[in-house]
Amino acid sequence: MLSDIEIAESAKLSDIRDVAKMLGLTENELELYGKYKAKVVLPKNAKRKAKLILVTAINPTASGEGKTTVSIGLADGLSKIGKKACLALREPSLGPVFGIKGGAAGGGYAQVVPMSEINLHFTGDLHAITAANNLLCALMDNHIFRGNELKIDTNNIYFHRCMDMNERQLINITIGGKGRGVEREDHFDITAASEIMAVLCLATDIDDLKKRLGNIIVGLNVDGDFVRAKDIPGAVGSMAVLLKEAMKPNLVQTLEHTPAFIHGGPFANIAHGCNSVQATYAAMSLADYAVTEAGFGADLGAEKFLDTKCRAAGIEPDCVVIVATVKALKLHGGAAKETLSQENLEALEKGMPNLLKHIENIVNVYKKPVVVAMNRFFTDTQAETDFVIETVKKAGATAVFTDVFLKGGDGGKELAEEVVKACEIPSKLCHPYELNEGVCQKIENVAKKIYGADGVDFSEEALVKIKTIEEKGCGDLPVIIAKTQYSLSDNAELLGRPTGFRITVRDIVLKGGAGFIVAISGKIMLMPGLGAHPAAEKIDLLSDGTIVGLS
Repeated sequence: MLSDIEIAESAKLSDIRDVAKMLGLTENELELYGKYKAKVVLPKNAKRKAKLILVTAINPTASGEGKTTVSIGLADGLSKIGKKACLALREPSLGPVFGIKGGAAGGGYAQVVPMSEINLHFTGDLHAITAANNLLCALMDNHIFRGNELKIDTNNIYFHRCMDMNERQLINITIGGKGRGVEREDHFDITAASEIMAVLCLATDIDDLKKRLGNIIVGLNVDGDFVRAKDIPGAVGSMAVLLKEAMKPNLVQTLEHTPAFIHGGPFANIAHGCNSVQATYAAMSLADYAVTEAGFGADLGAEKFLDTKCRAAGIEPDCVVIVATVKALKLHGGAAKETLSQENLEALEKGMPNLLKHIENIVNVYKKPVVVAMNRFFTDTQAETDFVIETVKKAGATAVFTDVFLKGGDGGKELAEEVVKACEIPSKLCHPYELNEGVCQKIENVAKKIYGADGVDFSEEALVKIKTIEEKGCGDLPVIIAKTQYSLSDNAELLGRPTGFRITVRDIVLKGGAGFIVAISGKIMLMPGLGAHPAAEKIDLLSDGTIVGLS
C-alpha cells in the first residue's frame, strides 16, 4: 500500500471554491490561500442547525487508534449515504510532526488535503499565535525594564514565551542581565499549550478575542494583585492585530472532497484539546452533520470538550463516537507489542475495561449516546470481533468495525448509519461538576467520576494558588487537568482500567484569558522534548520538490 503522503500527493483535489459551494458559501465569503485552501468569513449569528458528533477514543497506545482517521472517514461515510457533512478538526503542531507522531491529517484513504501543507505551515495560524504570545512577553519585559510602573513582581510572572517545536533546552532558561533587561528565570511552553492558543480557540468573535486577551494574567505585582495583559499599554490591540487572520477558520477538503475546517490546535494532555469554536460554529452552520474530534482519550479531550468548550460555546454533541482497535485493547490488557497480530482473547478481555470505562463516562456521567468505532486490522479474528461487539452491546452502546483507512468513505458507511441513528436519541448534556463548586472539589469530581481515582492529593504550592484564585473571585471557572494521555491515572504505566490510585496535583495555573484553571498532575510537561529517533529523521525534500517521510 502507498504511504499516507504518496496517497495524498497522488489525489486529484477539487478547487476550494467548488468545495465551498457544497456548503453554500460564495466567493465573497472566502479568502483564498492558493487553489486548495481558504479562510472563511461567516456572517455573525449564523444559525447552527447541524447534528454535532464528537469523536474521541480510548487511552492511546503504541499501536495507534486512528481517531482523526475515523473522524475523516465518518464524514466521508455520511456523505456517501447522502448526508450533508462537514468536518471541524485541529491543526497539527510542528512539534509532534517532527517529533514522535509525524503527520496528523488522517491516514490511508481517510485524509484531509493538501496533507503536507496542513501538517507544515498551513495558513500561518500557529506562527501568528506564537508571535502574539511572544509580543506580550516582549511588552511585559520592556515595561519592567523601563521602570516597571505596574510594579510587576519578577519572581511571580505567570506568562511565558512559546515556540511551535519540541525543544527541551528551553524548559528552564535565564533571560536578561548584563544590560539586556532584568535578569530572571523563565521557560518556554510549546505553542499548542499556550494561553493564546486557548484564547483563539475559545473566542466566539473579535470582541470576545480582545476581551480574553485582556484578561490574560501575566503575573502578580509586589502587592500580590493580578497584573493582566490589558494593564500593559498597547498589548491587547497589538496582539489582536497579529491574530486577525488567524481567527478565521481554514477550509480544506478530504480525499473525497468532503468540506473540512481545520483550525486551532491545543494539545489535550496539557491544554483543552479541541479545535476552535469558530470552526465548529462554521461546520454546524453550513452542514447537516458536523463531525469534530477532541485530542487523546475521552478522559482528556472529550472531558475538556464537554466540560469546557461546550460551556464556552453554548453547544453540545448529539452523539459521541469512541475510537478503539483490537490491537490497542490487547495492549491495555498486557499483551506484548510484538504479539498483537496473534489472536489473544484473554488480553482483549483484560484490556476491554478501558473502553468500557469511557463508554460508562459518556453514557452515565454526560448522558450522551455512544457509538464505538473499531478501526479494523486484517489480523483481527472473528472471535475477537464478536467479543468486542457483544461486550459493547452489554454496556449499552453499539460497536461498528470500520475500514476507512483502506476504503475511505465506503469503509465508513456502516458507522455513519449508526451515528445518524444515535443522533436521533434525545439527550441533555450533564457534567461531573458545577462551576460554582470549589476548585479542589471540581478537580476531585473529574478525578473520581471520570478517571476512577480514589481521590486527589494537592501540593502545598497548589493549595496556596487555589486559595489565591478563589479569594480573587476566579474560582468559578472550569478546570483543565494536565496529565498523561496513556492512562486514566496520572501514571503512564497504569494501563487498562486502574483502581486504587490517587491523582497528584503539583501545580495550578490560572488562565484568566482562556477562562479556565489548569491543574498540572504527574510528570506532564508544558514543553515536550524530542525522542531518540524523531520523525524528522525520516522527512526529506527531493530535488523535484516532493516531500517524503511525512506520514
